[in-house]
Amino acid sequence: MPKTFSGGIFLEDQKNLTADKPIRKAPAPALAILPLQQHAGCPAEPKVAVGAMVQIGQLIGDSEKFITAAIHAPVCGKVIAIDRRLHPNGIKLLSIVIENSGETTVHPSVTPPLPPENLSPDQIRQIVRRAGIVGMGGGAFPAHVKLTPPPGKKIESVIINGAECEPYLTGDYRLMLEQPENILWGLWAVMQATGAIHGIIAIEDNKPAAIRVLLQTLQNITLPQNRQNDIRIEILAAKYPQGSEKQMIKSILGREVPSGGLPADSHCIVTNVATAATIASTIKTGSPLIDRVITVSGGNIKNPANLLCRIGTPFIDLINACGGFLEEPTKIIMGGPMMGIAVPGIDVPVLKCTTGILSLSKAEMAESLVQPCIRCARCVDACPQLLLPNLLGDFSEHNHHPQAKEYGAQDCIECGICAYVCPAKRNLVQLIKVSKQVINSQS
Repeated sequence: MPKTFSGGIFLEDQKNLTADKPIRKAPAPALAILPLQQHAGCPAEPKVAVGAMVQIGQLIGDSEKFITAAIHAPVCGKVIAIDRRLHPNGIKLLSIVIENSGETTVHPSVTPPLPPENLSPDQIRQIVRRAGIVGMGGGAFPAHVKLTPPPGKKIESVIINGAECEPYLTGDYRLMLEQPENILWGLWAVMQATGAIHGIIAIEDNKPAAIRVLLQTLQNITLPQNRQNDIRIEILAAKYPQGSEKQMIKSILGREVPSGGLPADSHCIVTNVATAATIASTIKTGSPLIDRVITVSGGNIKNPANLLCRIGTPFIDLINACGGFLEEPTKIIMGGPMMGIAVPGIDVPVLKCTTGILSLSKAEMAESLVQPCIRCARCVDACPQLLLPNLLGDFSEHNHHPQAKEYGAQDCIECGICAYVCPAKRNLVQLIKVSKQVINSQS
């Protein structure tokens, strides 16, 4: 039986729009817009000046802080601006803007490191740090930090998250079909860096082709120290939000991540399929994180697709690469429909953590009038964190944030299930997020 967790819901996944479409390269953008804050932690600082000519892979932003991520040029060209540009989150943030010259020269700093089998754990972490790799499943937490276990925390297991439980998104699925060796090499690198004993690739049971391909590849691949023998595939029930790391750890290992804690407190770490594949690619080629796979989909996109695109590409370029809109869009979402965010415009850039661009049809976007809570407790039954979203929403509405903290608001993973199942259509996620922000600002 596929493994699963308590709570959650079964969704129509809408993945048929792009699941069978191989990844294709999107055109390089005429203008690349690179926000210096694309990750959790401290923003990068500019390492180039306006007027500078840059090459592909060149370092253009970095910080001396530990929790940060370096930024690299995704195209050759001229830096025409370093100013505040609109970010997908709706705020104008300091960004480096590069005008693409059309050349394809790679910067001399992009060179392969030592052969993988000769790399020490610290060398792997340094390679990941210099490449600016972050969690590419949407979290954008700097990967080198995750690969550095806190003092006293022994990492026993590394879980590669191949659930991709959000509707519409299929980029990770295509990576599992098309780059299975890179995913396994990336898992090996994370195991090597953290000292983990076990490697696990977790896939939902609605992806049988990916399960078959990875099992075949695992049987045929040879990893350093024969670590392929320490790796297994775990099949999970296709239930939302199976891809949340706390739910995944519970499903696979039967362990609870403590309230306010991290997966390392349960002696494991979870990283995304795309992150693993990128780590492997960087170790093999030396290339930093300058592109990623995203899904452009929804009932309002003419030709939905999985695209390999440069970081910094404006959304409109990728929408046009998929044939454009079928009708005037009402909302553009970055990410999936459950946890994604509505962006303020179609000129915002793809970030390192952008998993998808969705334009849903008017029928898909049908919304109902918000009404008072009817105390049905559907949100309570479905909450994968076993919280009381109805009460947390009430506390937030009435500015009773200390009570929200007492009832575990900070443990909310913002999966959106409570709002999805609510017959009164209350904006529960937004309300809980307000309380979390207030609580964090007071701590």
